[in-house]
Amino acid sequence: MGDGMEFKFKDQLSLGVASAATQIEGGDCGHNWNDWYAKGKIKDHSNPARATNHYHLWKQDADLMAEMKIKYYRLGIEWARICPKEGEVDEAAIAHYREELIYLKEKSISVLLTIHHFTNPMWFERKGAFTKKENLQYFLDFVELVVKSFGDLASEYITINEPNVYATLSYYFGEWPPGEKSISKTVTVMSNMAICHMKAYRLIHRMREKMGFHDTKVSFANHVRVFDPQNPKNVLHGICSKLLERLFQGAVTEAMATGNFKWPLKSTKEISRGEYLDFIAINYYTRTTVSGFGDGTKQDAPKNDLGWEIYPEGLVRCADKIYQLLERPIYITENGTCDNQDTFRCKYIYEHLKAIMESDLPITRYYHWCFCDNFEWVEGESARFGLVHVNYETQERTVKTSGQFYTRMIEEDGVTEELYREYVEPEEYHKG
Repeated sequence: MGDGMEFKFKDQLSLGVASAATQIEGGDCGHNWNDWYAKGKIKDHSNPARATNHYHLWKQDADLMAEMKIKYYRLGIEWARICPKEGEVDEAAIAHYREELIYLKEKSISVLLTIHHFTNPMWFERKGAFTKKENLQYFLDFVELVVKSFGDLASEYITINEPNVYATLSYYFGEWPPGEKSISKTVTVMSNMAICHMKAYRLIHRMREKMGFHDTKVSFANHVRVFDPQNPKNVLHGICSKLLERLFQGAVTEAMATGNFKWPLKSTKEISRGEYLDFIAINYYTRTTVSGFGDGTKQDAPKNDLGWEIYPEGLVRCADKIYQLLERPIYITENGTCDNQDTFRCKYIYEHLKAIMESDLPITRYYHWCFCDNFEWVEGESARFGLVHVNYETQERTVKTSGQFYTRMIEEDGVTEELYREYVEPEEYHKG
């Protein structure tokens, strides 16, 4: 990075925030994460039925977002809430989301709508979810329902969030529902989700075109990380890092972007080669240091409260690799850090934005993960990523120092020397 503390945002860059329905809404909706909690699988025993009660406090959250000058919001909808039983549609849930989308529009907050973010209705889960090709039509039917219901209010869509993370944690490591450990199922799920995305891409465009809209943008949120050998001179470390990168993200990225299915994914004749992204959507958090066939972390590097390495340059390295595959505008659809005391989040955000500013890539959006602290999957309520603190007992929201910094950056259209000295300079990362 350069020596200068200050920077101005490039003309096209806008800051926003991101969330996921299951992580904020609350409610026992009959989905796989309600079920996972019931099985005692959440580390701190917190219940996703509580979360931040956003389903009822959504207007308060939208008002707070507007007060914080946020104009871009990545919002998720809950499949299990909209379709609680197979073949059943809850019109009240659709009306609720429409009301929220209309209100956000009135507040001049532009929505990027996420259709699938890790969570399945239990009726879909019991059928085998994405492990079976015959189940994919259920997802596509839901996509059709989403566009039919909200297509007049949302022009930008994420079809599927982090298919590689969903497949790996649910079917390889078994840490997420349904808790299976099968290499074959992991590969099958990634392959099937790639098919779902590409079919959904065409479906969304086709439907909104018929509605008379010509501003549709569709992508999938791609979880990417840097895989670097622990010892660059060690041949085994080098081979393993390349292999892990391909298995975790390389193959699925190419398939979902271009329709080109390569090992280990299962090829299909259903999809032709083409271009299936209107923008590149990247979720970036960390780097993996590779010494064998597993996840590793660089020693003595800065780390967050979950032990993830803080490596800002990796965001640009990952974005550049995908841009070489398919040249599209780039949205950073998630970037943030677990910092329970909010002691280094300003520094984290600053360094990642500075890396973006110093690159030549067409990065046009940056969505901070997340707006407010929320239910962080198996970590429960113990891992805080938000710009806004949530007291889960009272559901009181309090803007953190990092949230104040975020608003000031939006107002200043960058970081001044004064902002740097006030918010960034006092902060230090953990080492270890």
